Amino acid sequence: MLVDTDVLIFNQRGNEKAAEWLDSQPHITLSAVTWMELIQGVRNRQELRTLREALRYWGASIQAINEEISARAQFWLETYALSHGMRMADALIAATAWHLACPLFTANDRHYRFIDELEVQVFRP
Repeated sequence: MLVDTDVLIFNQRGNEKAAEWLDSQPHITLSAVTWMELIQGVRNRQELRTLREALRYWGASIQAINEEISARAQFWLETYALSHGMRMADALIAATAWHLACPLFTANDRHYRFIDELEVQVFRP
């Protein structure tokens, strides 16, 4: 399961449903884009340390952006940026889930639901 940034932010802000879901997963994967978005959101070294500890606790892995992910994200941006407002980070996260052939777990399904090749599972906080 690839976890979108928003689910992890809900957890950081104390959302119990997000915490319970994350704690119940045997393994989660993040896109490198999600990891970078989370790093941008921390305010100090302690928050970064806490975030790293949480990822270790969940047994999380981070999927790097490779050539295949990049090419798919470019294709989806060309296809959906004008018609659906797709953004670069969302295209890269979606392409990562597609590359891994796994569902994307997100609260922002409107960012992805128009991509037929992508399985989206929705989190409702």
